[in-house]
Amino acid sequence: MMDGLPKFVAQEGAGNLFAGIAPLWARQVPYTIIKFVAFERIAEAIYKMLPKPKSEMSQGEQMGVVLSAGYLAGVLCGAVSHPADTMVSKINKIKMEGGLGQKVRYIYYGTPESPGIGFAGLWKGFAPRVVMIGTLTGLQWFIYGAFKAPVGLPTPGGSATPKK
Repeated sequence: MMDGLPKFVAQEGAGNLFAGIAPLWARQVPYTIIKFVAFERIAEAIYKMLPKPKSEMSQGEQMGVVLSAGYLAGVLCGAVSHPADTMVSKINKIKMEGGLGQKVRYIYYGTPESPGIGFAGLWKGFAPRVVMIGTLTGLQWFIYGAFKAPVGLPTPGGSATPKK
């Protein structure tokens, strides 16, 4: 840090240290909220569709719900955050003068000589990302549950109260 930071600031400017922070937050904040809220709502919906309440299910059955709900929540996370993630990647690659707004406009709209990515370009690479994020999120919830269950804590997702 002591060696690299001054060199980066000298070459790129102090403003470029945080060039992608706004789109990064635009990606990460909704992603994180959905990761938790969607997981809980999806787990509750899955439990409601099953023939017995969570309290009567084995830990293995509950962990199947956790993995499924986590995967589906991850798909939603990926869908919500993908356009902002694409923009962050593009901003970090672009070498041009100007502020964040100018860079975003240039990337999205382009110029007559170099067309921008437009709305469709924000969604490029969506399918592989959703598969990756779905899998990672599903596994994160599964690992979390795999640590909770053996120590006697309830598995994540859904209420432990029986169905009415």
